Amino acid sequence: MTILDGKILSKAIIAELTEEVAALEGSKPCVTFIRVGEDPASVFYVQSKQRTAEAIGIQSRLLVFPETITQEALFAEIDALNADPAVHGILVQSPLPKHIDERTTFNRVSAAKDVDGFHSENLGRLVQEDPAAFVACTPAGIVEIVRRSHIETSGKHVVVVGRSLIVGKPAALLFMRKAAFADATVTVCHSRTKDLAAITRQADIIIAAIGRPNTITADMVKPGAVVIDVGINRVADPASKKRLPYRW
Repeated sequence: MTILDGKILSKAIIAELTEEVAALEGSKPCVTFIRVGEDPASVFYVQSKQRTAEAIGIQSRLLVFPETITQEALFAEIDALNADPAVHGILVQSPLPKHIDERTTFNRVSAAKDVDGFHSENLGRLVQEDPAAFVACTPAGIVEIVRRSHIETSGKHVVVVGRSLIVGKPAALLFMRKAAFADATVTVCHSRTKDLAAITRQADIIIAAIGRPNTITADMVKPGAVVIDVGINRVADPASKKRLPYRW
């Protein structure tokens, strides 16, 4: 069995990007993160993203708003960032409070600054296989793992378990493209799929992207298949009986 070590690949990518950013002339790229509320997961993710950006040499800003902020007030803040030429990328951390519509919020961010790839224009470009599209980072990272690990995908059966806008849907589109490390036959499964195990046993590559731990077990994977787990779940620590923050 071969383990695909995402941390090793991550270090290599960060080193490459650090060199690229250092070689840029003029002002450095600037990304602004927007967080609404104090959800522990959101705080963790944004801090992680900021650390990575700063390690690469990308300027990062953080705007934090109370959960009580109105949708109109949040949109005014996004509009100001859209108009600011010093800001090159905008990421709105989800989940948002229930009174703020996420889809409308994602579409409020300028498509040219939508580095999360959630804007309908960027998703449309992805469907059209336009290389200018911003692509959601986790699906793009999955493709990068496959590429750097030299995993053959052409004609292979890829099963994506999960249909979210953040991972499942864009991952399926990426592997369906007419491109290197794509050209796969893709099946998308989810919580309503009947006999999930029968489908995953047919897969050459399984991408687990569902918010439920232990959904994919050893008996659901055929010998020689590749499994890439990008699901993040909060689980109990058997030793301390405390809840761990997040587990990939």
